[in-house]
Amino acid sequence: MKIGYVRVSKQEQHEMLQIDALKEAGCEKWFLDKMTGSKAERQGLDEALAYVRPGDTFVVWKLDRAGRSLTHLIELLKGLTERGIEFISLTEQIDTTTPGGKLIFHLMGALAEFERDLIRERTNAGLAAAKARGRVGGRPRKPKTNGKIALARQMFTDHSHSIPEICAALGISRATLYRYVKEAEPLT
Repeated sequence: MKIGYVRVSKQEQHEMLQIDALKEAGCEKWFLDKMTGSKAERQGLDEALAYVRPGDTFVVWKLDRAGRSLTHLIELLKGLTERGIEFISLTEQIDTTTPGGKLIFHLMGALAEFERDLIRERTNAGLAAAKARGRVGGRPRKPKTNGKIALARQMFTDHSHSIPEICAALGISRATLYRYVKEAEPLT
């Protein structure tokens, strides 16, 4: 059975062009979403994926109708393949029921992996450059006041207050309190 999926990006776009193409391709049932492709939750797509069974073919008018990104599209196609469901994109003429369609699918997967590697490489290069300039990641620490540190240490060593009481009174986290106490201890 061929199951179709239709997505239109804007409310003013009409879905009939896609539905007509799916009917012509032999789809007996189709599911519809009227929203942008970048939205993570797409009810129509979720319903379509729940409906298709092994041996069925999932059909879209165009690749960008199914996936938010190349990575998402590859994950979607991989999930369909693992479930024994074929995939057809009418506009791009990708058909995983044919050897050529499977080749295109694998090439897309390789390109997606290449894209992820490039992003990782650029991210690591940026972090290394920032580190070389003396910048560190994360949220900047609040400036320490020696009075607050001394008071935290005193309250901790006196055992006059519980840890949560000390943290609440000084407006610091448990980890910060332990760091202040540790900094005061002489190294052996």
